[in-house]
Amino acid sequence: MKNTGKQITAPRLWQVIARSHHALRLLAERSIADTGLCLSDFGALEALLHKGPLTITEIQDKVMLASGSMTAAIDRLEKMGLVVRKSTTKDRRARVVQLTSEGKRVATASFEKHADDLEGLISVLSEKEKRELYGSLKKLGLLAAERLDGASVGPKINR
Repeated sequence: MKNTGKQITAPRLWQVIARSHHALRLLAERSIADTGLCLSDFGALEALLHKGPLTITEIQDKVMLASGSMTAAIDRLEKMGLVVRKSTTKDRRARVVQLTSEGKRVATASFEKHADDLEGLISVLSEKEKRELYGSLKKLGLLAAERLDGASVGPKINR
């Protein structure tokens, strides 16, 4: 990136962040589509792969989908034999969703392919640049979340 000597104002930085996010999101969505899964199905499988059995509400919180959309995704995954719903001893009203052995195989393969695609994209940054970017974005995201005054309008940023 060439240095034009211009001051980097907040609106200019926002424009770069927004455009970068847009392009990165499209590439990430293409990577997921290349696995043969839709975004919501991939998100649910990935959450179950890394967090273990979860309720639909817990999956929904992790992948930021509306309740109806998540239920539809779990229904699709169940029809494909990738997940099962089971009763839980903690709450008889709640049902826990867990991966089947085929679901674990598909989730693992899909996530590995997607992670490789992302690594290829992010490899343009040095380790130092990745750490700096991570720290800066996290700092900015935490401030923005704080200013939202705890309003539940988007992803939670781990502190």
